Amino acid sequence: MSEIKKISLEELYPIIKEKLEQGGTVEIPVTGTSMLPLLVQGRDSVVISSANEVKINDIIFYRRDDGHFVLHRVVGTNDKGYILCGDNQWVKEHGITDNNIIGVVVKLKVDGKVFSTDDEKYMKYCNRQLKNLPYRKPIVLLQSKIRAIKRKVSSR
Repeated sequence: MSEIKKISLEELYPIIKEKLEQGGTVEIPVTGTSMLPLLVQGRDSVVISSANEVKINDIIFYRRDDGHFVLHRVVGTNDKGYILCGDNQWVKEHGITDNNIIGVVVKLKVDGKVFSTDDEKYMKYCNRQLKNLPYRKPIVLLQSKIRAIKRKVSSR
């Protein structure tokens, strides 16, 4: 049986960049928890294309100046660039520019189902996320406490 080798995004980046520059798309698995509840690590993936135009509510795949790769939603813009935030976060990231952006998500593969980012249900979800952003911190903290209580109760 052959061994499966995990390859880092750092190693894949030149291939991803080339594919997107040629007009292709790239599918990457979701890692982390910042885009919960929409995207779940180990279950979901996203299809990315080159970012010709970035709009509010787009999920972009970008690289921070420190080299980290991130997948977050555009929640605004200002004179310094884009303002981003994960769906499961409340701290906004400022100053991401077109130079940081690798691509934009055009399809989501969520729990075995494929959705276009033009899908009406998805757009409603996006608008709800944006509208609820000011209330996200207390909501996320409350959900975290509820999960902790459930874990404590179920371990008894």
